[in-house]
Amino acid sequence: MAEMARVPYPDPDRLLPETQAALAQLPALNIFAMLAGGEGVLRAFTRLGNHLLFKSSLDPMLRELAILRVGALSGARYEVHQHEAIARRLGMSEALVVAVRGAPDDPAFDEMSRLVVRFTDDVVANVRAGDDTFEPLRDRLTLQQLEELTITIGYYMAVCRFLETFGVDIEDAESDRPGDD
Repeated sequence: MAEMARVPYPDPDRLLPETQAALAQLPALNIFAMLAGGEGVLRAFTRLGNHLLFKSSLDPMLRELAILRVGALSGARYEVHQHEAIARRLGMSEALVVAVRGAPDDPAFDEMSRLVVRFTDDVVANVRAGDDTFEPLRDRLTLQQLEELTITIGYYMAVCRFLETFGVDIEDAESDRPGDD
């Protein structure tokens, strides 16, 4: 039996005009439909998310490894579902997609991937990354990339907590977001 969202998805016709306009510009995803209930939060959320996904200098594969790892550690099925699809479109191997859910010493990880997974684990568990996970990345990434990685981890921790708290449903392949006709 499929789970249902914990609160009703907002009726798009009852949203502020600026929220309706922002929602109309986005893909028909349940996360955006639910975020619309926060009115102004939808625009702020998507602005940072778009920057991290499309304007970051961080290698997209490393970014997706971190996002998938946060999703797996958070038990956020929606997040993992969405970003596994993105990772596959980027060309991530199935072995790597599966490995993200396991131990950081999985042989599917190359050295850099392993460092990113360990760093992600550390930030999620301890807030402040220890020197043993921070320093190896500091030596291999630019300051900008290391900051973007850290912000990406924190952003997707918030995303996962939102998704799980509100019980956002994974979209059916044939259906639009709730409230669309």
